[in-house]
Amino acid sequence: MISWDRARALREVGVRWHPVSGDRFRLLATGAGGDVFTVSDMTIEPHEFDTGVILGFNGTTEWALDSVALDDALWHPLEEQLRTLLGGTFRALERVASGYTVRTELLGEQRSFTCDDPADAYADALLALATEASAPAGA
Repeated sequence: MISWDRARALREVGVRWHPVSGDRFRLLATGAGGDVFTVSDMTIEPHEFDTGVILGFNGTTEWALDSVALDDALWHPLEEQLRTLLGGTFRALERVASGYTVRTELLGEQRSFTCDDPADAYADALLALATEASAPAGA
Protein backbone atom coordinates (compact mmCIF):
# COMPACT_ATOMS: atom_id res chain seq x y z
CA MET A 1 0.00 0.00 0.00
CA ILE A 2 1.32 3.46 -0.87
CA SER A 3 2.34 5.86 1.87
CA TRP A 4 0.14 8.53 3.44
CA ASP A 5 2.33 11.25 1.85
CA ARG A 6 2.03 9.77 -1.64
CA ALA A 7 -1.73 9.37 -1.24
CA ARG A 8 -2.04 13.02 -0.09
CA ALA A 9 0.12 14.23 -2.98
CA LEU A 10 -2.03 12.35 -5.52
CA ARG A 11 -5.16 13.90 -4.03
CA GLU A 12 -3.61 17.38 -4.09
CA VAL A 13 -2.77 17.15 -7.82
CA GLY A 14 -6.33 16.17 -8.65
CA VAL A 15 -6.45 12.36 -8.73
CA ARG A 16 -10.06 11.62 -7.77
CA TRP A 17 -11.54 8.60 -6.08
CA HIS A 18 -14.72 6.80 -7.05
CA PRO A 19 -15.01 4.11 -4.33
CA VAL A 20 -15.47 0.47 -5.27
CA SER A 21 -15.34 -2.70 -3.21
CA GLY A 22 -11.76 -3.50 -2.21
CA ASP A 23 -10.53 0.11 -2.07
CA ARG A 24 -8.45 1.08 0.95
CA PHE A 25 -8.62 4.39 2.77
CA ARG A 26 -7.79 6.20 5.99
CA LEU A 27 -9.64 9.02 7.66
CA LEU A 28 -7.96 12.40 7.24
CA ALA A 29 -8.72 13.26 10.87
CA THR A 30 -6.68 10.31 12.17
CA GLY A 31 -3.67 10.89 9.92
CA ALA A 32 -0.99 8.52 8.72
CA GLY A 33 -1.17 6.39 11.87
CA GLY A 34 -4.92 5.85 11.63
CA ASP A 35 -6.70 2.62 10.85
CA VAL A 36 -6.83 1.47 7.24
CA PHE A 37 -10.37 0.66 6.11
CA THR A 38 -11.46 -1.39 3.12
CA VAL A 39 -14.61 -0.63 1.15
CA SER A 40 -16.74 -3.77 1.16
CA ASP A 41 -20.23 -4.46 -0.05
CA MET A 42 -20.99 -5.87 3.40
CA THR A 43 -19.35 -3.44 5.84
CA ILE A 44 -18.38 -0.14 4.20
CA GLU A 45 -20.40 0.95 1.17
CA PRO A 46 -20.24 4.14 -0.88
CA HIS A 47 -23.62 5.90 -1.08
CA GLU A 48 -24.07 8.62 -3.70
CA PHE A 49 -26.27 11.62 -2.85
CA ASP A 50 -26.80 14.95 -4.60
CA THR A 51 -24.51 16.49 -1.98
CA GLY A 52 -21.67 14.01 -2.56
CA VAL A 53 -20.50 10.51 -1.76
CA ILE A 54 -20.76 9.16 1.79
CA LEU A 55 -18.96 6.03 2.97
CA GLY A 56 -21.51 4.18 5.12
CA PHE A 57 -20.35 1.86 7.90
CA ASN A 58 -22.99 -0.85 8.16
CA GLY A 59 -22.79 -1.72 11.85
CA THR A 60 -20.51 -4.73 11.59
CA THR A 61 -17.31 -2.83 12.31
CA GLU A 62 -15.95 -2.33 15.79
CA TRP A 63 -15.87 1.42 15.36
CA ALA A 64 -18.74 3.63 16.50
CA LEU A 65 -19.01 5.34 13.14
CA ASP A 66 -22.08 5.54 10.94
CA SER A 67 -20.67 7.32 7.90
CA VAL A 68 -17.95 9.62 6.66
CA ALA A 69 -17.92 12.06 3.74
CA LEU A 70 -15.65 11.06 0.89
CA ASP A 71 -13.83 14.39 1.32
CA ASP A 72 -12.85 13.26 4.84
CA ALA A 73 -11.24 10.04 3.61
CA LEU A 74 -7.87 9.55 1.93
CA TRP A 75 -7.75 6.86 -0.75
CA HIS A 76 -4.70 4.59 -0.88
CA PRO A 77 -4.94 3.17 -4.41
CA LEU A 78 -3.69 -0.33 -5.03
CA GLU A 79 -0.97 -1.24 -7.52
CA GLU A 80 -3.47 -2.34 -10.19
CA GLN A 81 -5.50 0.87 -9.82
CA LEU A 82 -2.38 3.02 -10.17
CA ARG A 83 -1.35 1.13 -13.31
CA THR A 84 -4.85 1.63 -14.74
CA LEU A 85 -4.70 5.36 -14.00
CA LEU A 86 -1.39 5.60 -15.88
CA GLY A 87 -3.29 4.39 -18.93
CA GLY A 88 -1.47 4.44 -22.23
CA THR A 89 1.60 6.11 -20.72
CA PHE A 90 2.55 2.88 -18.88
CA ARG A 91 5.28 0.90 -20.59
CA ALA A 92 6.76 -1.57 -18.07
CA LEU A 93 7.34 -2.66 -14.50
CA GLU A 94 10.77 -4.15 -13.95
CA ARG A 95 12.50 -5.72 -10.96
CA VAL A 96 15.87 -4.01 -10.48
CA ALA A 97 18.61 -4.30 -7.86
CA SER A 98 17.25 -1.31 -5.92
CA GLY A 99 13.59 -2.41 -6.02
CA TYR A 100 11.12 -1.85 -8.84
CA THR A 101 11.14 0.53 -11.79
CA VAL A 102 8.03 1.75 -13.56
CA ARG A 103 8.66 3.08 -17.05
CA THR A 104 6.28 5.51 -18.74
CA GLU A 105 6.20 7.40 -22.01
CA LEU A 106 4.33 10.60 -22.76
CA LEU A 107 4.69 12.52 -26.02
CA GLY A 108 7.86 10.60 -26.87
CA GLU A 109 9.52 11.29 -23.52
CA GLN A 110 10.41 8.20 -21.54
CA ARG A 111 10.61 8.37 -17.73
CA SER A 112 11.58 5.90 -15.01
CA PHE A 113 10.48 5.78 -11.37
CA THR A 114 12.28 3.44 -8.97
CA CYS A 115 11.18 2.55 -5.43
CA ASP A 116 11.49 -0.37 -3.00
CA ASP A 117 7.82 -1.23 -3.51
CA PRO A 118 6.11 -1.47 -6.92
CA ALA A 119 3.00 0.42 -5.69
CA ASP A 120 5.22 3.36 -4.68
CA ALA A 121 6.90 3.36 -8.10
CA TYR A 122 3.47 3.41 -9.79
CA ALA A 123 2.35 6.21 -7.45
CA ASP A 124 5.43 8.31 -8.24
CA ALA A 125 4.84 7.83 -11.97
CA LEU A 126 1.19 8.85 -11.65
CA LEU A 127 2.12 11.81 -9.46
CA ALA A 128 4.56 13.04 -12.13
CA LEU A 129 1.98 12.54 -14.88
CA ALA A 130 -0.77 14.33 -12.93
CA THR A 131 1.57 17.17 -11.95
CA GLU A 132 2.61 17.70 -15.56
CA ALA A 133 -1.01 17.56 -16.73
CA SER A 134 -2.04 20.23 -14.23
CA ALA A 135 0.85 22.58 -15.00
CA PRO A 136 -0.03 25.75 -16.94
CA ALA A 137 0.83 25.65 -20.65
CA GLY A 138 4.36 26.79 -21.33
CA ALA A 139 5.46 26.35 -17.72
